[in-house]
Amino acid sequence: MNSRNYKYALLLVAAVSITAVGAMSQAYAQSVDDGMDGYVKGTSGIYTGNTSECWYEEDGSMLPCKIDTGDTAWMLTATSLVLFMSPGVGFFYGGLARSKNVVNVLGMTLIVMGLMSVQWVLWGYSLAFGGIDSDANMFMGNLDYVGFNMVSPYAPLGEAGPCADTWSAAYQMNAMVEGDVCSQGWPGTVPHQLFAMFQATFAIITPILIIGGLIDRIKFSALIIFVLLWGTFVYDPIAHWVWGGGYIGGGSLDLDPELSPSYALDFAGGTVVHITSGFAALAGALVLGRRLGYGKVPMEPHNIPMVVLGAGILWFGWFGFNAGSEVMVDGITVSAWTVTNTATGMAAITWVLMSWAHTGKPSIVGAASGAVAGLVAITPASGWVGPMAAIIIGIAAGTVCYACIAFKSARKWDDALDVWGVHGMGGLTGAILTGTLASPHIWDTGDGIGAWTGTAEGMEQQAISIIGAAISIGYAFGVTIVILKVMDAVWPGGIRVTPKEEEIGLDLAQHGERAYVNE
Repeated sequence: MNSRNYKYALLLVAAVSITAVGAMSQAYAQSVDDGMDGYVKGTSGIYTGNTSECWYEEDGSMLPCKIDTGDTAWMLTATSLVLFMSPGVGFFYGGLARSKNVVNVLGMTLIVMGLMSVQWVLWGYSLAFGGIDSDANMFMGNLDYVGFNMVSPYAPLGEAGPCADTWSAAYQMNAMVEGDVCSQGWPGTVPHQLFAMFQATFAIITPILIIGGLIDRIKFSALIIFVLLWGTFVYDPIAHWVWGGGYIGGGSLDLDPELSPSYALDFAGGTVVHITSGFAALAGALVLGRRLGYGKVPMEPHNIPMVVLGAGILWFGWFGFNAGSEVMVDGITVSAWTVTNTATGMAAITWVLMSWAHTGKPSIVGAASGAVAGLVAITPASGWVGPMAAIIIGIAAGTVCYACIAFKSARKWDDALDVWGVHGMGGLTGAILTGTLASPHIWDTGDGIGAWTGTAEGMEQQAISIIGAAISIGYAFGVTIVILKVMDAVWPGGIRVTPKEEEIGLDLAQHGERAYVNE
C-alpha cells in the first residue's frame, strides 16, 4: 500500500472508531436508568418522551398506542423490497458499464448502501423528518432524532384517541378491543421506527442512482465523502421540504389560500429521489468531464443479461417503493401497485418502438431502460392516478426520456448511464403530469385535483407541482456542483482518477480486483 492510500485508510479507521464510540455511548445512555436522554421505562416498550409519537398513560406507566399488525407486516416487506432495489441498480449499472469497471460499479453501490444506512440513523433522518421549532427548520428538521433518539420501535406517530375513531379504521380487518387507544394520524398504524427505516431505503437508493453519471472517472475515496456530503446537504433538505413539512410540502407554495391545493404532490419520490439524483448525476458528469475516448471508442454495455436482471429486480422492488408509500394497506395501496405496473409496461413498449423506428432494430437494453423510465415517471403520481392515466404517463416517459438521451448525446454530455435522461427528466415528467392527471376519484377523501378537471384548484395544483420541481432541480444541481468543485480543489490530485488508471480500468486501479478472470 502506498503512503497516500495508507493515510486514507488510517483516516477511515479513525472515523469509524469515533463513530463507534459515539454510538456505544448513546446506546449506554439509553439503557441504564430512567430519564437518560428522555427515555423512561414503561411496562410495554420504552417510553421515549417524544410528543409526536402516540403514547398514553395507564396506572402510572406510559404505554404505546396499538399498531396494526397487518400494516406492519406489509411495511416490513415493502421496506425490504425497496432495499433490494439498490443491488438491482448495481446489476443494471454494472451490465451497462465496461467489463474493466464493473467491480467498481458494484463496489460503489455496496459502499453507498453502507454509508447511507449509517448516516440516516446518526443524523439523516433527523434532518429530513425532525420537527419544526423555528423558521430555520423549514429548511432542515431539528436534531431531536439524532442517533434515532426518540424513535420508538413500539409506538406509532400521531395523537392518541379511540381506535374506532381512526381515519384508517374502515380499512382494518382486525377488530380492536373496546377501550384500546390508537393513533389518530398518519402514518399511525405502524411503529415510528419502521416508518423511519422505510424512509432510510429511499435515502440509500438515491445517491446510488447518481453513480451512473460518475462511473469510470471518480476516485472511490472521493465518492465516499461526496455521498456523505450530498446526502446531508441535498437529499435530507429536499426530503424535508417535500415530506417533512418544509417549504414544498408545508404550505409555503400555496398560491391561493382560498383554494384547497397547498403543496406539491409527490407520492413516492419523483422529486425527492429521481429529480435530485438525475440532475446531480448531470452536474457530476459535467464537473468530472468526458471519459477518455468518449465518442471515439466503443463503450457499449458489456453484459446485457445483467442489465435485464437489474431492470427486473427494480421492477419487482418498485412495488415496495410505490405501493409501500401509502404506509398501510388499503385501496390506495392496491391502486398504486396497479398503476406502477401499467405505466412501466407501457413505457417499455414505447421505448422499444422508438428505438425500432430510430435504429431499425428493437433494443433489449432499450426495453430495460424504458421500463425504468416508466417506473420513475409513475412514482410521484402513483397515489393519485388511475390505470388510463398511467398509460399516458408510460407513453410520455418512454418518449421524453428517449428524446432526452438523444439530446444529451448530441450535446456530448458524458452522463455515462443516462441518469439525467431517465431519472432526472423521467422524474420531472412524472412530477408535471401528476399535477395534470391527479384525480379526486382515486381517494375517497377527494384528495388530488389535477389540471385535467379544468377547475381553479386543478390549475393551482399544476402550478405548485411545476414550482416544486423547479426549486428541487435548481437546488440539487447547484449544490452538487459546489460540493464537487470544492472537493476537487482540496482533494489530493483531484477527485478524478488519472488517465493511466482510467485506461487500465477502475477495477484493477482502484480495487486490485477483476470481475472476470480467465486462466
